[in-house]
Amino acid sequence: MRLFQNIPLPKKRFLIPFVLSGFLFVGVSFKEDFFEVAKQIEIFTTLFKAVNSNYVDETNPGDLMDKAIKSMLADLDPYTNFFNEQDVVKFKINNTGEYTGIGALITRKEDKVIIKEPYKNFPADKAGLKAGDEIIQIGDVELKDFKDDASQLLKGAKGTKITIKYLRQGKPFTTQIILDEVEIKAVPFFGKIDSKTGYIVLSQFNNKAALETKEALEQLKRDGAEKIVLDLRGNPGGLLNEAVNICNLFVPKNEVIVTTKSKIEKHNNSYKTTRDPIDTEIPLAIIVDGKSASASEIVSGALQDLDRAVIIGSRSFGKGLVQRPVDLTYGTQVKITISRYYTPSGRCIQALDYSHKDKDGKAIRTAADKYNAFKTKNGRTVYDGGGIMPDIEIAETKLSPITESLVKNDGIFNFVTDYYYKNPNLGTSIPTITEEDFRNFKAFLKKQNFNFDSDTELALKKTLDAAKKDKIDNSITAEYSQLLAAIQKSEETQLNENQKEIKNLILDEIIKRYQYKEGLYQYYIKNNLEVKKATAILSNSGEYQKILTK
Repeated sequence: MRLFQNIPLPKKRFLIPFVLSGFLFVGVSFKEDFFEVAKQIEIFTTLFKAVNSNYVDETNPGDLMDKAIKSMLADLDPYTNFFNEQDVVKFKINNTGEYTGIGALITRKEDKVIIKEPYKNFPADKAGLKAGDEIIQIGDVELKDFKDDASQLLKGAKGTKITIKYLRQGKPFTTQIILDEVEIKAVPFFGKIDSKTGYIVLSQFNNKAALETKEALEQLKRDGAEKIVLDLRGNPGGLLNEAVNICNLFVPKNEVIVTTKSKIEKHNNSYKTTRDPIDTEIPLAIIVDGKSASASEIVSGALQDLDRAVIIGSRSFGKGLVQRPVDLTYGTQVKITISRYYTPSGRCIQALDYSHKDKDGKAIRTAADKYNAFKTKNGRTVYDGGGIMPDIEIAETKLSPITESLVKNDGIFNFVTDYYYKNPNLGTSIPTITEEDFRNFKAFLKKQNFNFDSDTELALKKTLDAAKKDKIDNSITAEYSQLLAAIQKSEETQLNENQKEIKNLILDEIIKRYQYKEGLYQYYIKNNLEVKKATAILSNSGEYQKILTK
């Protein structure tokens, strides 16, 4: 979760000899810690100077320090991060949801800069860029030799013209992008599922999230909605106060939504609703999945604890850690994990324990048999320890490992890029993904030598690498090939076993290519399994009330 409340640099501290023994102990402890910190800083400073002065090649002090700081913080948890001056600009963009740029989701993979999703009617879309395009040059900068964040080359004043060279299906093209103000909506879509049921997609918690959700809710009510489905799938979180304000739309003033607990007293806080609600009675279903995190879990967890909504889908991500940015010198920042958050029933839903790591240095996940039971407002039993468990769990929504690998390594994305250019005239029609399409998908993966990166396959490759170092790889070639063939056969079996969920994801990606995200949400309204289940529960008032009572 990102909590954007800037903290000034700490002022010089003085040791105060309190009379009470407890305070005196704290003072002595602080003095000892201060000496140890000062000692380590001095060691690091002398080392840093020695390396920069004596290393055989030229060094870049800024790069060295940036990597040193980020590596140090990475040992704590993934959320405690250092932001250099360029990072701070991006950090601000995520907070406000506004920036001047091209309006597209871009990723860098294997030194390639790929357009993942152009947003409708924004500069990248107007310039004709499509998902799957590989940007090879921005202005005069060829990206093959550019190791920094290429997205910084796509920012500038409104109206700035930037020439882009890119590859599409291996062929070179050139276009010109005119930068414009880009507003990333927290609520990218809302509409009616049926005459009585409204549907709101909340994709992030920027500083307009509560306002946009409120406006969507009020409009849907004016249009006759008497029940609401709130979709938080894939929402990674954001601002804590926005999560509280969104809960406030559905619960009364002065209701505790979330509590933060820290070793530092000033970070121990309870966050309550402060406004008059919009509607405390309207039936509400919330959809979550394994990518619903942080502020998404505050909303779903709080409204579950308060028996205000039925939660549907699969267990959420499990991020119960709170961060706060601290301003440093020269326009830099550090974002520090300062506390854990707890839902109204007292649950901390943090799944990974970063203070305890396994032999590989990975944080340990809380085992299910160690979850603690808590009670909702109506006395229902809920549990901590690993994200928000839905009231109605839909097994089909939890992706299999093989499908996760396809998503992570762009197997589906790349196949749909190929499909898009083979079927240019699909328009707004929704295709059926047939058996033949699925065979073509598997053939595409094979042709592309798609790497699933399974633990077994990676371990086998490490074994071969070790054998090469020991110069015994020739003697195990036959056995290696047999094992690799067996793994690949197993992967194909898993593809076939999980054909239905893979087909669904292929279809989702196809719809986005032709109709943007708006078209995908329109499709969800009538066809998505979770939306159908949410609508059915809301339509059965007896079943809805039964779930929310003890």
